[in-house]
Amino acid sequence: MDYAKEASRLFRAGYNCAQAVFCAFRDKTGLDEKTAARMSSVFGGGVGRMREICGALTGALMVMSFLEGYDDPEDRGAKKACYARVQKLSHAFAGEMGSHLCRELLGVEGCQAPEPAVRDEAYYQSRPCERCCMCAARLLAAEMGWEERP
Repeated sequence: MDYAKEASRLFRAGYNCAQAVFCAFRDKTGLDEKTAARMSSVFGGGVGRMREICGALTGALMVMSFLEGYDDPEDRGAKKACYARVQKLSHAFAGEMGSHLCRELLGVEGCQAPEPAVRDEAYYQSRPCERCCMCAARLLAAEMGWEERP
């Protein structure tokens, strides 16, 4: 599976950035597309268009957490390992994209109106969102050892 291409396809189909990445890994999570889309729907636009952490990165982190997160609140070692992996993926994403914050990636100030932008070719050409989706999916696949093999 080429997760980066799948995330791009889903983003172009109209899913937000978080949904596109989270849904791209439904073969790994075992979730159907509708459930995966609903679980990740609020994280688009840097969480509800508030332009905080990039939704594409959030979608990737959701996959990581869903599959390998900790569930024992007393297990400090598991928490540490989980947080270290989150930081590693986040730093790699920011290293490639320039930031992990939506507002910095888009060059806009904070919270935006809740109305989603109209998706047309100009939209896709003027924003880094599709590239963010592809980057987050590719980095997650590499981190988890799911790279496509020739």
